[in-house]
Amino acid sequence: MGNLLDTGAAWFESMRVQFMTVPVTYCRDAAAVEVRATIGRTVFKVASEYGMFEKYISRDYIIAAGELLLNGEPILPARGDQIREIQGSKTYVYEVMAPGNDPCWRWSDSYRRSLRIHTKQVGEE
Repeated sequence: MGNLLDTGAAWFESMRVQFMTVPVTYCRDAAAVEVRATIGRTVFKVASEYGMFEKYISRDYIIAAGELLLNGEPILPARGDQIREIQGSKTYVYEVMAPGNDPCWRWSDSYRRSLRIHTKQVGEE
């Protein structure tokens, strides 16, 4: 018998992708790929230079790792990449980033099937 948790996680991931996603475009330089993403958020607490904590809220995109291919090659997110999301007649542009030295992405599950990518809105078209 296989790993029951792994089997359950695979099923959950397939349901997430099928029922809880919106199409977005992941861009790096001139290369782009349309992927399906679940929208989320992460709240970061960042210490300012004055010792106060500031709240930074990231718009997160949870994407199946197997879908993140540029020019046919699998990639991992990098600071400065962009995600474009169409809502109605507007396209919102989000840059892959996180505050300070925090990583701009992390695995969203124990079996490394999906990526949680942290972003901040940088434009609107």
